Amino acid sequence: MRRSLALLAAALLASAFTVPTASAADGDEGFTIKDPRITESSGLAASRRHPGIYWTHNDSDDGAYLYAVDSATGETVATLTLTGVGRPRDVEAVSIGPGNQIYVGDIGDNLGGTWDHVWIYQLPEPKELKDQTLRATQYVVKYSDGPRDAESLVVHPRTGRVYIVDKNEAGGHLYEGPAELSSSGTNVFEPIAAVPDLEATDAALSPDGERLVVRSYFGSLAYDWNDGRIKRTGRLGVPSLGQGESVTYTADGTKVMFGNEGADSSVEPLDAPGASADGSGRSPSADGGSAAAGSEDGGISVGAGAIAVVVACALILGLGRLRRRG
Repeated sequence: MRRSLALLAAALLASAFTVPTASAADGDEGFTIKDPRITESSGLAASRRHPGIYWTHNDSDDGAYLYAVDSATGETVATLTLTGVGRPRDVEAVSIGPGNQIYVGDIGDNLGGTWDHVWIYQLPEPKELKDQTLRATQYVVKYSDGPRDAESLVVHPRTGRVYIVDKNEAGGHLYEGPAELSSSGTNVFEPIAAVPDLEATDAALSPDGERLVVRSYFGSLAYDWNDGRIKRTGRLGVPSLGQGESVTYTADGTKVMFGNEGADSSVEPLDAPGASADGSGRSPSADGGSAAAGSEDGGISVGAGAIAVVVACALILGLGRLRRRG
């Protein structure tokens, strides 16, 4: 009896210093795109409607197609054919906006910025994953300071506003579109912030809209979103993937997924900068606030651990009394 109590007390004390680990989210362990049709995956977006599904597309000369790839198997589970958009020229990006809307950026310009306009396509993310044809809305896009090449498009998850980062070896700019895109006129994008020190090949906003990651072929930068007036917070590495062309946050915001071009291309994760298990950048507590920083850093969390300590101490005191009576 005394030995059992002692062992129980020791176990409870040990549990007080143990921080439980969160389970892995769908699709955050990395995968390989197996579809032989996908040889130039240039954009990536984590589905909000279908956990573990990632939308991607080829670069150019493929047609108006989107592919839904299951991260558990790497297999394509649905192919969307877009109508109402003509023939795409250079599709470079895909992003998910509010209301499960998919935005596709036909914004590349392999001629170095000579086209006087580019296009964005918008369509609803389907409720059912199957091969189907969907009508998309086409938007004409111009830049206030002239034509340019771009491969990065993000949609703010709360406001639905669309942003583009242009591609330039010396660094580019974040361009902001109108509050609402118009399908009947030209949508002029204005530069609002510099994105120096990298040649942007894709970008991604966190699901809460608070952080931005911009990647290049060999590196990436993290920013606080700051209402579009971005503030750089650090430099991230990228997995060694070859020609790095795509990036997206996982649906829960805990990982950033980096992809590349080529047949059988891989998609690899890195921990998202500043993100917690709920993707908010804060560790949630029972009352809806944030927990102490110590628990996020692997320190002792208050609550269950403290209770275990109290119970263990009570058992140890009881054991001492039994010994004195003996």
